[in-house]
Amino acid sequence: MKRLVFTNLLTRRIMSTSSQKPIENSICKKLTGKFQPQHLEVINESSKHNVPKGSETHFKVVVISDNFEGIPLIKRHRLVNEVLKEELENGVHALSIVAKTQVQWEESGQHVSKSPPCRGGTGL
Repeated sequence: MKRLVFTNLLTRRIMSTSSQKPIENSICKKLTGKFQPQHLEVINESSKHNVPKGSETHFKVVVISDNFEGIPLIKRHRLVNEVLKEELENGVHALSIVAKTQVQWEESGQHVSKSPPCRGGTGL
């Protein structure tokens, strides 16, 4: 599992070193442009699933932005989904979203829960 972590000015430098991941880069660029996050993590969880090596199909994003102030959680998720609409229509099969303000992030101990194991689409 590859994890890209961006905080403010580091975004461009890290993105330029990971050019073999066009979907990850697109997600990073779009979320940074829309939300100006204080903290952004794009975690490619595809390797945990039954997909070819190097796939970009399953992601978790952690977007910490004061732009979420006063916006209910479901609306935050809808905003992120709208920004990433093209990726979701063209290959991204699953997207887990953590969308918090800086205060909420600090109150949570800056912790993101581990994703559950893949069930292989069986629903068991």
